[in-house]
Amino acid sequence: MNAIELARAIPKAELHIHIEGSLEPELIFALAQRNGVSLTYPSVEALRSAYAFTDLQSFLDIYYAGASVLLQPQDFHYMAWAYFLRAKADNVIHTELFFDPQTHTARGVPMASVIEGLSGACKRAESELGISSALILCFLRHLSEEDAFATLEAALPYRGHFIGVGLDSSEVGHPPEKFERVFARCRELGLKLVAHAGEEGPPEYMWQAIDLLKVQRIDHGVAALQDPLLMAELAHTRMPLTVCPLSNLKLCVVDDLRDHPLKKMLDAGLCATVNSDDPAYFGGYMNANFEQTVQALDLSREDVVQLARNSVEASFVSEQRRREMFDRIAACAVG
Repeated sequence: MNAIELARAIPKAELHIHIEGSLEPELIFALAQRNGVSLTYPSVEALRSAYAFTDLQSFLDIYYAGASVLLQPQDFHYMAWAYFLRAKADNVIHTELFFDPQTHTARGVPMASVIEGLSGACKRAESELGISSALILCFLRHLSEEDAFATLEAALPYRGHFIGVGLDSSEVGHPPEKFERVFARCRELGLKLVAHAGEEGPPEYMWQAIDLLKVQRIDHGVAALQDPLLMAELAHTRMPLTVCPLSNLKLCVVDDLRDHPLKKMLDAGLCATVNSDDPAYFGGYMNANFEQTVQALDLSREDVVQLARNSVEASFVSEQRRREMFDRIAACAVG
């Protein structure tokens, strides 16, 4: 197998997937019709043609509009199940799903509907597809820390259904330090901690995520190359970075995939991983991200294996499950 073929076949973990961002236009329209939700776009084609983003905010505007069709527990189940089927086709064997409860509770959708719908799909994926998974509750950073605290309290009755918290939405102007107290509370509760930083924001946001929020993983992190000291710190600590190449291209973080810093991150010894972010909007699920990045950056088979191993190293799984996944990667790499 060449590097692209290996990238398709190798078992991998996906650690940066916003489940609302996997909501394809066809399902948006189907759920809108079933739930009596009126959309501003007249057709699937009209909605898809609106996916011409100039930055993160232009994407978020459409992202939140699409999420408006999610009302019932089964809506969240259908959405997640559709993602799991695509993940299975791409040889994803473990995934940690981000979800944004504030996007839904602000519309009057009960927290229970969101979490129980997603959790049911996760259990089904384990039993029917052999994909292990976990849920990570994300706070919307354009809202207040007080709102994040209220969301955390509303979610705590369902603590057994999610393993950690994250921080997403509009990065610029909303530094991680804004959420230092709520992350401290989550740390006391024993939750895993991750945060978006260094996508459109500066390296300073990554330092804040590390030093103030005390995260165990940084989502995106491509701005790290602007700061040699940060690069050295990330290499020394093996702080995982969940990089999303096609997202970076679609949102104009890079102008050309050939300019993407992923290869430089790997060569510097960083624990970088490949992920799809919001695949319904950015033109590709896991294997599309792998294939196009391998081709654009001329990645080797060794690079592909390292990316797959990094995804397992960075995941929040048991040591037994981690060993199982490493063994499956090794078997594929020599096959």
